[in-house]
Amino acid sequence: MNEATLSAVGGGSADTLSAQIRAWLAEDIGTGDITSWATIPAGSRSKAVIHVKETGILAGMPIARLVFQVVDASLVFTPHAADGDAVAKGTIIAEVEGSTHSILTGERLALNLLQRLSGIATKTRAFVDAMEGLPARLVDTRKTTPGHRLLEKYAVRVGGGFNHRFGLYDAVMIKDNHIKGSGGITGAVEAARRVIPHTMKIEVETESIAQVEEALACGADIIMLDNMTHERMREAVAIIKSRSPHVIVEASGNVRLDTVRAIAACGVDVISVGGLTYSFQSLDISLDLNGKKGGATA
Repeated sequence: MNEATLSAVGGGSADTLSAQIRAWLAEDIGTGDITSWATIPAGSRSKAVIHVKETGILAGMPIARLVFQVVDASLVFTPHAADGDAVAKGTIIAEVEGSTHSILTGERLALNLLQRLSGIATKTRAFVDAMEGLPARLVDTRKTTPGHRLLEKYAVRVGGGFNHRFGLYDAVMIKDNHIKGSGGITGAVEAARRVIPHTMKIEVETESIAQVEEALACGADIIMLDNMTHERMREAVAIIKSRSPHVIVEASGNVRLDTVRAIAACGVDVISVGGLTYSFQSLDISLDLNGKKGGATA
């Protein structure tokens, strides 16, 4: 797997992602796969197929491949589908061939990652499809699994969504507690503007038209409309776009699959959905040994 692929996934580099995978494998393997040691002779070789058991959007194939490579560099991973593919129940998405012990050692981690990332991509695609024809952009949030943020945000992109900030370091996002702690929106924005580089944007979370007015007056770059009714949201969008058309308007809160289109129709530029990465159903994916080369029956 080349560096460009890993960078696109979000792992940063082969060394970085491999180190994470080794840590995750260590959690599962401990001192060794005692069941495989006890039941399968050393030297046994098999071919396994990985197949999906329900329809969805595939994500995480490069990661699954790397898991098996980290377990045993001699394993041969042959993909039959790619990230972003819509796969139907029963589709064989990959084959893995080599040491039976190695295949079974890497099986659970590879499947866990494939299932979770594919679940995120599948949910994201459903939201994107629900917004079809409207210009609003669907984005994720920081509500991710600790240690898996880059991978989960990658899965959102695979599903057709976009990424919000990656952490506390790459944008100023003034939320309700910052407003309370600093004494108000204006004070918070002015304080942030004094210390951040000119290249960094400031986003302000608002819950009322009065807060929208204040955020506009103090020069916020992005205004989030948090948990507003559709009527109030349309009013806020009209105010913002009539006075500062360059300001990005984000909608957040109470965004569900059955409400996202109506929210997009309010004229917002961005809709953020935390549930893309914290409330999703993993895609059911399995690995089955279906062939072997020599050795005892696996």
